[in-house]
Amino acid sequence: MISPLIPLLFAAAILLAGNGLQSTLVALRANAEGFDTQLIGLMGAAYFCGFLSASFLAVKLIQAFGHIRVFAALAAIGAVASLVLVLIPNPYCWVVIRCITGFCFSGLLMVIESWINESVSNTNRGRVMSVYRIVDLMAVTGAQFLLPVVGFVGFELFAIVAIMFCLSLVPVSLSNRSRPKPPDGFKFDFKTVWQISPLACLGTLTIGLTNSAFRMIGPIYATEIGFDTRGVVLFMTAGIIGGVVMQYPLGYLSDKLGRRKTVLIATLGAVLAGMFMSFFAGNSNQLIYAGSFVFGAFAIPLYSLSAAHANDRAQKGQFVVISAGLTFFFALGAIVGPYLASVVISQFGASAFFTYTSCVHGLLICVVLFRMARTESVPTDKRRRFSDLLYAAPDIFRLSRKSHRDIDKYGD
Repeated sequence: MISPLIPLLFAAAILLAGNGLQSTLVALRANAEGFDTQLIGLMGAAYFCGFLSASFLAVKLIQAFGHIRVFAALAAIGAVASLVLVLIPNPYCWVVIRCITGFCFSGLLMVIESWINESVSNTNRGRVMSVYRIVDLMAVTGAQFLLPVVGFVGFELFAIVAIMFCLSLVPVSLSNRSRPKPPDGFKFDFKTVWQISPLACLGTLTIGLTNSAFRMIGPIYATEIGFDTRGVVLFMTAGIIGGVVMQYPLGYLSDKLGRRKTVLIATLGAVLAGMFMSFFAGNSNQLIYAGSFVFGAFAIPLYSLSAAHANDRAQKGQFVVISAGLTFFFALGAIVGPYLASVVISQFGASAFFTYTSCVHGLLICVVLFRMARTESVPTDKRRRFSDLLYAAPDIFRLSRKSHRDIDKYGD
């Protein structure tokens, strides 16, 4: 199940480590350079503007050149962009470079996630995607500790990020075992993605508003409440480790209990953790670290839960379309999230940051409850038969009307 994907997962680990390190590094270095907090938030928004544009263009690149060539090109551009950041320490230049980086990384994620989804089945997708997310979060966690060791003032960390981007090319370029074919006849269709799963679309939109703010503005929050570099790293790492710890259990629970119920549980946990951080953590470092851990444990897995929920309803060959669609909705929220969080901190202080995340997650709870009240959950036998139909070509064309009726009847 996992062994054919090991080279891809290894490449993903190196790439994700570099990108996670760069996100924290940019926030801390920009703050040290004296850039305005809202301008730092704009850098986060620019990153996800690039992320959003890739949802339209990256799939066309995959179609034209294949997964491996696109991965190589985008990783190389990302490495160059990292070096330009330190060569030109101008906030407006950084906004542009972060936009380019966002495009590259979104395309790289699209290659990785569509590759994985083409290689698994519905019965193990939740667990395989959880393994991928664990690789993601562990790599990001380990990379964070380079910040206090190397320091973020000089050139070294930017060079290290560029090296990581370049090294990610090696296992992908040498892999021959699990290369998927480029998608055929791709057309980015909002209506189709929405019909497959409205909940997954709104879920990834919400996650974009909150998790992107945590990744991009979280270091500023930690700095504002008085943490030094080591404290910032521990704060961010606590949240990421929380996501690692709960990623697989929530993925397994979603395979057994159902995606919607698990999304509801995780979102409620994120709301309660945010409220704890806003009203009860106070000035205790230990409580703040604990609150960050619990927040990450429930908030970070929400994307993979939403993606697994949507991919359960995808036809063979639709995985790239689903990845592109969910990337779009995530990026739409993520464009607004970091800037809105930076405005909240500027206007109401650092403590309001998690009030913001709790409010947004609370809206997602309302969405999940609405969908659960409006439509029945897909029964196990119906879900199994529906999955069989999706993968039963060539009869899929004759049965497509029936499968759409099943979606309408049972919802998401």
